[in-house]
Amino acid sequence: PDFGTITIEYVPNKRCIESKSLKLFLGSFRNEGSFAETITNRIRDEIVRTCKPRKLAVTGDFTARGGISIRVVASA
Repeated sequence: PDFGTITIEYVPNKRCIESKSLKLFLGSFRNEGSFAETITNRIRDEIVRTCKPRKLAVTGDFTARGGISIRVVASA
C-alpha cells in the first residue's frame, strides 16, 4: 500500500473547513486506487469548490515506491 502525508494550507474566504469533516473527507481516500497526483488534485478541487478560499496549497508527500518518492503540490 501507498502511504502519504497531506498538508493543506489555505486562507479562508467566507467559509472555513471543520476539522471533523476534513478528517472524514481525507479518510474517504484511504482505499482509493489512484495516482498521487490525481488524489492531491481532487482534494484541491473539492476544497476550492466547497469553500472558495482566497488562497490554497495542498501538498501530498507520498512514500517511496520502487525507490522513488513523490511530492505533489497543487495550488489555487
